[in-house]
Amino acid sequence: MSVHPSHPDIIKRLKRAEGHLRSIVAMLEEGRDCLEIAQQMQAVESAVANAKKTLVHDHIDHCLEHAVEGVGARDAISQFKAITKYL
Repeated sequence: MSVHPSHPDIIKRLKRAEGHLRSIVAMLEEGRDCLEIAQQMQAVESAVANAKKTLVHDHIDHCLEHAVEGVGARDAISQFKAITKYL
């Protein structure tokens, strides 16, 4: 398993989004206004997308740098192509 410097921040963001998502479920169960719920869902979606973007950029910055040094350019390019589909 490989832990990168950005992982603690990503974990913090995802846990915050997880709590936020639970509150949205409660809002639905309470019959709260749909517009308010949709706004909160957008905030969770944005938080998860930003966490994913941070993870992908971290992979590009760190993992591929090491791949070029140790494995070779061909494998590094293959990894780069694979990870960019998540952007």
